[in-house]
Amino acid sequence: LEIVQIPVLQDNYVYLLRDPGTGSVAVVDPAVADAVEAELDRRQWRLTHVLNTHHHGDHVGGNLRLKQRYGATIVGPRADKARIPGIDVEVGEGEDYAFGQETARVFDVPGHTRGHIAYWFKASRALFCGDTIFSLGCGRMFEGTPPQMWASLAKLRDLPAETRVYCAHEYTESNARFAITVDPGNKALGDRVAEVKRLRAAGQPTVPSLMGVERLANPFLRADDPGLAAAVGKPANDPAAVFGEVRRRKDTF
Repeated sequence: LEIVQIPVLQDNYVYLLRDPGTGSVAVVDPAVADAVEAELDRRQWRLTHVLNTHHHGDHVGGNLRLKQRYGATIVGPRADKARIPGIDVEVGEGEDYAFGQETARVFDVPGHTRGHIAYWFKASRALFCGDTIFSLGCGRMFEGTPPQMWASLAKLRDLPAETRVYCAHEYTESNARFAITVDPGNKALGDRVAEVKRLRAAGQPTVPSLMGVERLANPFLRADDPGLAAAVGKPANDPAAVFGEVRRRKDTF
């Protein structure tokens, strides 16, 4: 897939995906329509699909206008179909969705919202995870519980190390400032923090990151690490409780 990252609003990322074999073009989580239309016009691409991960306005705000203009098919979570504007195709856990000559495996990842999903394009080594995983962070639990969110994160964490994590926000600098407070001795985290500082100083995005890096550096993916459990004063045999405590600290950081 040809993947184009479009920064919109204050810190959102919208993604255009083009399958060169068929010319199919998808947009992932169009927060707004105008920036998407401008990029499509610039590249002379025609939108065929909208892929939504969850219902929040900064992910579905452009749905209806894009559908009206291009006749695009809107794909979204079956578990939250009532809150996805214009939804045509409902998908859920373990299903494959064909896009051009590529296929996305769908994961149910509740926690941030109750009906959140993620799309993994294995052949392109690309994960579109919305607000479930951020680089060095994860989404707030607006509608889910710590056990739900930990299970969702653990599911995505198991994807191959070379998987590129295309999350929906540029939150990495602030996530890094928090992460080192709970996992200060983690060399992988220290290396990632230094890289993030270099990228942001140069005006570059920190997204996508690699799952292999996140697995080692992101404290929210390390709730089953005994050292992190000890650092936050929770039992090592209860990773959901460790995750919940790390998330609680981040919420008030």
